[in-house]
Amino acid sequence: MRRQQRRSFLPTLLGLIVIVALGYGGYVFFKDLDGPVVTISPKTDRVSPSSELVVVMEDPSGIRSLSVGIRKNNVVNEIYRKHFDSYDTRREVRVSMAKADLREGAFELEVKAADGSLAGFGQGNTRTLTLPMRLDTQPPRLSVKTLPPNVRRGGAAVVRYTADEEIVNSGVLVAGYFVPGFRQKDGSYICFFPFPYTMTAPEFKKSVELTATDLAGNVTRSGLTVMAFERKFKSDTLKLTDAFLQRVGDKLGSHAPADLNPLDRYLYINMNLRASNAETLRQLRDQTASAMLWDGAFKRMPRAMSVANFADRRSCVYQGKDVGEYYHLGFDLASVKHDNVPVANNGRVVFVGDLGIYGGLVVVDHGLGLMTLYAHLSEFSVKTGDVVKKGDIIAKTGSTGLAFGDHLHFGVLVGGVEVTPLEWLDPKWIKDNITDRLAQ
Repeated sequence: MRRQQRRSFLPTLLGLIVIVALGYGGYVFFKDLDGPVVTISPKTDRVSPSSELVVVMEDPSGIRSLSVGIRKNNVVNEIYRKHFDSYDTRREVRVSMAKADLREGAFELEVKAADGSLAGFGQGNTRTLTLPMRLDTQPPRLSVKTLPPNVRRGGAAVVRYTADEEIVNSGVLVAGYFVPGFRQKDGSYICFFPFPYTMTAPEFKKSVELTATDLAGNVTRSGLTVMAFERKFKSDTLKLTDAFLQRVGDKLGSHAPADLNPLDRYLYINMNLRASNAETLRQLRDQTASAMLWDGAFKRMPRAMSVANFADRRSCVYQGKDVGEYYHLGFDLASVKHDNVPVANNGRVVFVGDLGIYGGLVVVDHGLGLMTLYAHLSEFSVKTGDVVKKGDIIAKTGSTGLAFGDHLHFGVLVGGVEVTPLEWLDPKWIKDNITDRLAQ
């Protein structure tokens, strides 16, 4: 009897094992029935031979392979194929269109991605995307509607233009430095751009270009005619004493390497830290509004005496030897100690805090890449993101940063580059060079 029970139990046990094995196998094979999630950027239906598509694939079973082909007249020409050695759950692949050998016109982009699951008898699930595309090799054409006015060294200019097709970015190149333009409600683009104080008029005139990139990645660049003129800046000598070097070290020494002697520490602060701070200010331009926020001439701090001007060249001399030079980029305005600082025009605060040589700093965006900065402050009355109106009190003067007397350092930035505040404080200059021209 017991032998018969044992004999009948064995087939039952084997059957259970088979059922479990089949169940496990089914789970392994069918737990993942979906192909990878595939996204392609840039999201456009136009490409050029210089285009590069970014294919991003994600799947919990990992990514097994990718193929990209061009379908035209029911024939697929494969331009990319890759079987990955490891099945990462996320893959990003860049596919160049340079080898696609396409002609102008329509085609279909076929993207196939397989995951690392055991579905399909070990081949994995496949996701196929078929996207209608068009090869576009013609760069956009730009038409200048408002020519830049006369511009002087250290100043700013404006240009208004249109494009004959949709574009992803455009603006002005000044010696290769890109200053973005901004699309307006009427479809035109406006770009404020600087005439850097470091360039001569002949250099500037040769270096200004209008540029744009379309949806297919085609780029156009054309010279922009500007009437550029020189402007003289002051020069003076700053005699460095040991006592002065020690004072600078006491205030800003933490920004320099600890093993430097007092002179080299000062030079590091005045050169390296100054350059780093300038780059921080330049990056703020990405936070600008695409519309004009300001109205009329900019307000000067009242009852304040000007003690330093824009682009004053200062030669540093230590123990009778020239050890370097730098340029003062703004107006220094001195009044009573801890005087109220009014904002020069309507805008939005994009920076509040301490920044190296500038000390306590507020930067206000006025739109279209135009910003004002207020430095060496002792107190703040605003925070980042605040909307301010012309004349609002935003801070109090001080002597923070690389300053040794209570005053306001007032600066103007165009496209991230400091320009002379003198123009923006002049109602006639703004009317003749900005508002009247943009109204044409």
